[in-house]
Amino acid sequence: MSRALTVLYRGPLSSCNYGCEYCPFAKRHETNEQHEVDAKALTRFGDWCLQRTSAPLRVFFTPWGEALTQVRYHELMTKLSHAPHVTRVAVQTNLSARLDWLKETDRSKLGLWATYHPDWTTLDRFVGQCERLLELGIRFSVGVVGFPAHRPHIEAIRKALPASTYVWINAVKKLAPTYTQDDLRFFESVDPLFRFNLTPHPSRGQACQAGESVISVDGDGTARRCHFIATPLGNLYDADFEAALRPRACSNDTCGCHIGYVHLDYLELRKVFGAGLLERIPTDLSATRISHPG
Repeated sequence: MSRALTVLYRGPLSSCNYGCEYCPFAKRHETNEQHEVDAKALTRFGDWCLQRTSAPLRVFFTPWGEALTQVRYHELMTKLSHAPHVTRVAVQTNLSARLDWLKETDRSKLGLWATYHPDWTTLDRFVGQCERLLELGIRFSVGVVGFPAHRPHIEAIRKALPASTYVWINAVKKLAPTYTQDDLRFFESVDPLFRFNLTPHPSRGQACQAGESVISVDGDGTARRCHFIATPLGNLYDADFEAALRPRACSNDTCGCHIGYVHLDYLELRKVFGAGLLERIPTDLSATRISHPG
């Protein structure tokens, strides 16, 4: 029997219009043939989502590249938002693409996880895009990579956005030992959950929703517990695939990425994020019982 399910989809798309030096997909351009492969995979995934009407479905697009520069993602997200059984559609984006297509969606179901890259856009342009989202009534969060050199940009984006807009900071794990106490205080003053992202959470043997109510899926339909465990559960398009969904303890020693550790039961972050889990919008910051994990 089908159950409520969250699917993190990451297809073949790996092109991006930004050139962030830490990203292996920066400024990558795909051929027409490669875009056709991604389009075919996306269509197949979209058909599966629209046909799986037996239980609530939440879909989160987590592409290697920038999906919203491609009209095919606009079209599928719009269709999914209007499907009665789809309760949330979210996407990670640099927010550089046009936003007018969002007017055609069921905006109550849309969520954007937006990242501000100050090396590749201006504050005014990014804030203008955020203001458009606010006008449209689209739920979104805004994040910045936690380079100490970006502190002035982080301060500026925090001041430019309404207090109701959650601004998160992704810790640069390799720089963590070099963060000063002043860095930590600053990052946490902006993002009260920053230390959750900074901490490599012990996960081996821990209960996690990944593999039970949350899965990641690639372009050919191979499903895994999450993006960080390579062992396949099966293929999404097999008729009996959902029989593979069951509680599993994590097989990794630690989990340090938000889209992974947010599903660890013992951290209780589902209480914090509630309906905003996919788009990284906390609904109750007081719900967490851990002030400084690790």
